[in-house]
Amino acid sequence: MESKLFTPVTLGPLTLRNRTIRSAAFESMCPGNRPSRQLLDYHRSVAAGGVGMTTVAYAAVTRSGLSFDRQLWMRPEIVPDLRQLTDAIHAEGAAASIQLGHCGNMSHKSICGCTPVGASTGFNLYSPTFVRGLRADELPAMAKAYGDAVCLAREAGFDAVEVHAGHGYLISQFLSPYTNHRKDEFGGSLSNRMRFMDMVMEEVMKAAGDDMAVLVKVNMRDGFKGGMELDEALEVAHRLQDDGAHALVLSGGFVSKAPMYVMRGEMPIRTMTHYMTALWLKYGVRMVGKYMIPSVPFQEAYFLEDALKFRASLTLPLVYVGGLVARTKIDEVLNHGFEAVQMGRALLNEPGFVNRMRQEEAARCSCKHSNYCIARMYTLDMACHQHLKEQLPSCIRKEIEQIEAKG
Repeated sequence: MESKLFTPVTLGPLTLRNRTIRSAAFESMCPGNRPSRQLLDYHRSVAAGGVGMTTVAYAAVTRSGLSFDRQLWMRPEIVPDLRQLTDAIHAEGAAASIQLGHCGNMSHKSICGCTPVGASTGFNLYSPTFVRGLRADELPAMAKAYGDAVCLAREAGFDAVEVHAGHGYLISQFLSPYTNHRKDEFGGSLSNRMRFMDMVMEEVMKAAGDDMAVLVKVNMRDGFKGGMELDEALEVAHRLQDDGAHALVLSGGFVSKAPMYVMRGEMPIRTMTHYMTALWLKYGVRMVGKYMIPSVPFQEAYFLEDALKFRASLTLPLVYVGGLVARTKIDEVLNHGFEAVQMGRALLNEPGFVNRMRQEEAARCSCKHSNYCIARMYTLDMACHQHLKEQLPSCIRKEIEQIEAKG
């Protein structure tokens, strides 16, 4: 079968030059919550590497939505810097997208400037901090913040937005029975739990108009007992289709409960704690990290079995993400009827991987899934250990070697 990989694909009003998208893997390259030259240079390198569209990760729609101090916060004063970034991407022939979201309870007052808010009141062990449930009368303004962020994205030159409705962040916290314990019209039945998502989508689609593509990242499962399972996730996907989304990005997992269900493999705890500055956190995570962040075996295209069920049930374009490191598997996924594929770690490891796939039918990137890049990003920028200029401490090199040997 002739490969679809390098054929154009249309998502709403946007046509991409090929079917590859750099996924919204958090870069941690925005000190001061604004874009840096490093962020521009990285996305320009991916665009020059042949990708159809590159996605700037995880921009908070309000300050209360920040979960990292090196994370984008959408506000008018950063639009000129974002415009430089999108201009650089467009100059290399790729489209530019930005992921918009709110972390909900996954924050701390020291970062977001207030008591973290979520679907329900409670305590977040991972921050650790108390969380205030949003009042019903606060939800329209929160939904409008997503729409306002879309308008800023247009002003900054983005061709598309990706609404983050998965991974246990705010919209996902409303959708999941694990985090939504509300007794009002936004809790209880799945129909009620989808109300906030519907409000957000109404604002987003209105702001997007007829010239911006809207993708939505959704969970197919939360990845643990008591979370949202596939049957409810399918209903959510159908609702998003009815809400007018141009495409869905199919994912899974909860960063606060099942983080490695999202990313797969093993979290290198020694590496993660090496970069932490707070001593209580460093030694606390070193002691209990293996229990708080259990490993989940990596395999290529690890979400494909579930994603095929969504493909069979939905008519809108679907983007597959999860465990793509080789052209043969990418071709297989596209031949199953997915309109496009997303890659994160593969393009961090090799920004020019898409161009190499054009030349080599059996191309495979050299990422070995040690997850060093993820362990490091919580404190520093996301970077592949294979390309560092500095010499890593022997304890980290040994941990990476042990994890890669298991793979």
